[in-house]
Formats: sequence, structure tokens, C-alpha cells
Amino acid sequence: MEISETVVRVDPSFLQEVNQRSGQLIQLCYHCHKCTAGCPVAFAMDYGPDRVLRMIQFGLKEQVLGSSAIWICASCETCGTRCPNEIDIARIMDALRQITVEEGLPTKERNVLLFHKLFLSIVKRLGRMHEASLMALYMPLSRNLFSYIPIGVKMIVKGKIPLLPHRIKGSDEVKKIFERSG
Repeated sequence: MEISETVVRVDPSFLQEVNQRSGQLIQLCYHCHKCTAGCPVAFAMDYGPDRVLRMIQFGLKEQVLGSSAIWICASCETCGTRCPNEIDIARIMDALRQITVEEGLPTKERNVLLFHKLFLSIVKRLGRMHEASLMALYMPLSRNLFSYIPIGVKMIVKGKIPLLPHRIKGSDEVKKIFERSG
């Protein structure tokens, strides 16, 4: 019988950092699991939202920032709506992604950082997401030129993805938000 040793690093300041960046008080979570029960993408995550919060509470920074859960989160806010303590878990996931990017940490999900950066750059430039621009940039940069073309064409034909972006009123305010945060 082999016994393997795993070193688990605990960062006691991680909880405070995530609280400060997200504006949330993670200590309020008592793990009722309502967030994970309602999460539409929990099945694809390595850790459900409740477990991510628990790992933050324990200071398991490396495990949390190296998880796929923070990137798979759709930021749909179902978890926060279900939370009896009104913890906005989507904001926490945003903070975790921001820390991961700033620290240059590797991710489990292939090309997720590329997708994340392209998504944010389009929102910064246009004030909203434009899927056709995202597809046009992501496909060649990810070296995945052909896998999305069939579904992309179907969505464009059905009018689900406009070819030209629509500017929003207040796009300058969106740019200012990015400047303040970055």
C-alpha cells in the first residue's frame, strides 16, 4: 500500500483579499448549498459554488484559483438570488478570475484566459458584448478555426448574432469603469 503525501498551502489572508475585492462577506456563508443546488452549470464544475466559498474560508488559494469552477461560472446570479445571506457569489467569482489573471496563474480550461480577455476588451470598446466580434477574434487566436463555424453560421442566419455591433448609450461610462478597475 502506497501512501502519498499532498502539501496543502493555507493562505490566511486570501479570505480578506477576496472579501475586499468582491465587496462580499464570505464568512456569512453557512453552507446551506442552495447556491450549488440552483446553479445551472454546477454539473460541469470541479467544485460547486458552496465549496468554492468554503475553500476560500479555509484559505485554500491555490486550489480555488486553479479550479475550473471560477471560469465555468456563467455569472447568471442564480446562486446569489438563492442565498439566504444575500452573498453575491458572481461578484466573488469575478474577483477570483481577476486575481488569477493578475497573478498570471495557469488555468485548467484551455484558452479560457484568451476568451476572458477578448470578452472584456469587446465590452470595454463597445459597451456591450458582440458575439460575432468575439467569434472572429477567438477562432484564429485559439487556433480553432473550424469547430464553431457550423453553429455560428446557423445562429447568424437565424438572427441570433448580429453581424454589426450595436453601440449603446453610455459606452463612455463603461470605458471609465474599466479604467477605474484596471
